[in-house]
Amino acid sequence: MGTQTPSDNDYARGNSFQARSLCGSACDNFDSPFEEKLARQKAIDDWLPITSSRNAKWWYSAFHNVTAMVGAGVLSLPYAMSELGWGPGVVILILSWIITLYTLWQMVEMHEMVPGKRFDRYHELGQYAFGEKLGLYIVVPQQLIVEVGVCIVYMVTGGQSLKKFHDTVCSKNCKEIKQTYFIMIFASVHFVLSHLPNFNSIAGVSLAAAVMSLSYSTIAWGASLAKGVQPDVQYGYKAKTAAGTVFDFFNALGDVAFAYAGHNVVLEIQATIPSTPEKPSKGPMWRGVIIAYIVVALCYFPVALIGYWMFGNAVQDNILISLEKPKWLIAMANMFVVVHVIGSYQIYAMPVFDMMETALVKKLHFRPTRILRFIVRNFYVAFTMFVGITFPFFGGLLGFFGGFAFAPTTYFLPCIMWLAIYKPRKFSLSWWTNWICIVLGVFLMVLSPIGGLRKIILQAKTYQFYS
Repeated sequence: MGTQTPSDNDYARGNSFQARSLCGSACDNFDSPFEEKLARQKAIDDWLPITSSRNAKWWYSAFHNVTAMVGAGVLSLPYAMSELGWGPGVVILILSWIITLYTLWQMVEMHEMVPGKRFDRYHELGQYAFGEKLGLYIVVPQQLIVEVGVCIVYMVTGGQSLKKFHDTVCSKNCKEIKQTYFIMIFASVHFVLSHLPNFNSIAGVSLAAAVMSLSYSTIAWGASLAKGVQPDVQYGYKAKTAAGTVFDFFNALGDVAFAYAGHNVVLEIQATIPSTPEKPSKGPMWRGVIIAYIVVALCYFPVALIGYWMFGNAVQDNILISLEKPKWLIAMANMFVVVHVIGSYQIYAMPVFDMMETALVKKLHFRPTRILRFIVRNFYVAFTMFVGITFPFFGGLLGFFGGFAFAPTTYFLPCIMWLAIYKPRKFSLSWWTNWICIVLGVFLMVLSPIGGLRKIILQAKTYQFYS
């Protein structure tokens, strides 16, 4: 599942034909198994989606990171504020922005900390920090949960937004269409787009998605402001019991964690940027990250604070559902969401494609062909579509996935790696900063899935499958 390659003995025992078939004529000039192995390795790297193209510009980093970060989570932030309350909500939003920017900086710095080597994938960095096997066991399950989880949630979000667009535009004399069908329509786009080979090939889709995210976020808070503070607005906690309030608070923590999930693809994005000893990739990558985080602040804070201010604890778990007029603007915003989550889905799916294709080609010795890629990627899209149709609990899914896997990979796993690799002096500023992030991240990881799971259970009571 990781970076392990077949041993030299495999080739010595007669695998040279297979090695030659992978790298074609490039292998014809090599007689020794070792040279053949290197040529085969290069041929595979040139085929895999993460390492096949390294000509990205710094602005690719900016819009890839915006697309990865500003997703469906921004629309749930006013609802998260209603469960957190004014004081805790503002503090948690600001703290999350600062902590995740810090941990993102750490990952950009660690990408090329070893001269002459690049950690192109999150799990490769984990292997360097914790050891070959332990690094895989720690990072890969969490990264897969995040990336597959995001793709499933975005299937649901895309379907919901398409349905909302249809219901808004066609409000009279229109036949009711199941959400299931809208999720299938949304998935059909990915059966096509998923065959784009690498990150740089989806740059256009990602740029459109980044522009859409800023657009629908602006519509969300602008329309809320235009609607004004609702009559009888209440800012107290919605739950009637102390237990309900606490569980809702935990769930909201997961919503916030979900909103800052871009770390899971940051090394993979940086891998597409060219690098030399004189001009390492961290320069343009960091420039793009700064732009992305400014856009994140412009999207998150106005939507969360203005949305909650206008609707109070009556706000829906998707702010656009609370906004019904003007119809044309809300319909447009929902289509912007659809375009954006198309791009976000692709950003999060690409590292999964890379893992699956790496495992099949390097571990199971399949030939890297278009047919293999066609089957693998269609299977993945079909799987996420099926799960999204079966369990479309949008609010609960955000809270559950947000805490269970997003908190570790975003809030504190980079800090643990930093401590393991750089070993800062005990009680120094770096040591304290990392440990504070780790403690806060662990609290987030433990508490938020509890709230998310409770919400899923409550929603499941009234849910009918494939409705």
